[in-house]
Amino acid sequence: MNVLAQEHAGQNLEEVSLIGRIPVRNVWLLMLYASRLLRYLDAKDRRAVEESPDDIPDLVAEILTREVSRRIKRNLSFGYWRREAVLRRVRGRIDLLRTERGRLLERAKIACRFEEMTVDTPRNRFVRAALERIAGVVHDRELARECRSLGATLRQLGVAGEKPGRGEVSVYRFGRHDADDRQMVFAARLALELALPSEASGAALPFLPERENKRWIRNLYEKAVAGFYEMVLSGKGWRVRPGETLRWPTEKETPGIRRILPSMKTDIVLEHAGRGRRIVIDTKFTSIVTAGRYREETLRSNYVYQIYAYLRSQEGGGRPFANVSEGILLHPSIGGEMINEAVVIQGHEIRFATVNLAAGAREIRRQLLNVIGDGGSDLA
Repeated sequence: MNVLAQEHAGQNLEEVSLIGRIPVRNVWLLMLYASRLLRYLDAKDRRAVEESPDDIPDLVAEILTREVSRRIKRNLSFGYWRREAVLRRVRGRIDLLRTERGRLLERAKIACRFEEMTVDTPRNRFVRAALERIAGVVHDRELARECRSLGATLRQLGVAGEKPGRGEVSVYRFGRHDADDRQMVFAARLALELALPSEASGAALPFLPERENKRWIRNLYEKAVAGFYEMVLSGKGWRVRPGETLRWPTEKETPGIRRILPSMKTDIVLEHAGRGRRIVIDTKFTSIVTAGRYREETLRSNYVYQIYAYLRSQEGGGRPFANVSEGILLHPSIGGEMINEAVVIQGHEIRFATVNLAAGAREIRRQLLNVIGDGGSDLA
């Protein structure tokens, strides 16, 4: 049974489900790790995630309702929307063609185009939609009632438009006037995403058909691993860089080579100046081994070549610790088999490891820290 296509709203996701051949206990946990909201959680909320990972929708709903209530008390952020109207006085710009065609001046009227300040902005509508959607997912009935109540309050305040499309609202760009919306918007985005795996059958989920489904979960896994390391390591001297583009150390280029030479983009790079460590992590949402021609199991050669190229191509290029950088191929485990093996090739340690996504939040945390060094004892 595919966890991303379950048919009943509010269906229990606590049991381990299969995504392809890969067992995953809690898709919500991956979503939380992948979201920007994670970096704004305080110590209490982070402990709640590890102690009760299956209550993540309730935790996100609590954060969302808290932030929405705070913004309502301090006044919602305003925006401007363009209007066209026939008025008795000039406002904004005059629409000469419409004024002349309708012979409006004879009736002491004039057609105008102007901008009007409103709270019915795409961002506020996005938040209202998140409140209404997450109400059907949370376990706590009182919390669900509060979500619906706040959604109704926003409508009464004038946030009455339809939920905006993906291209209509920016959830990452904030200026001085709307910086206080940041945590509320991140919580709203995650609330909408958390509601998707539990929606009724027939909903237009963004990760269907199956090909899009696989792409969605692959990207989610990569972002979740990056988000986890950013949350846990950023305050401990580590620099976490997801999606770093590497340059080939090319010489004597022909005119057309740039057009056809493939780019190199890492999933995650961890750096610690004090320890002189640079770790390049490449995540793959597939089995770490495959059937070999001459042996029962073998590492996937194209993945090994890829991480090898990431490491060797950066030597002597001026990047800190590039000559001794480490590489990690990080896959989810299949069938409960855990792998954590390493080899040094031409001065670079390359580790091949798995993480058990069917485990609880604390065990996943331990495994991810163990992968990058000494059981995570000096990193946690």
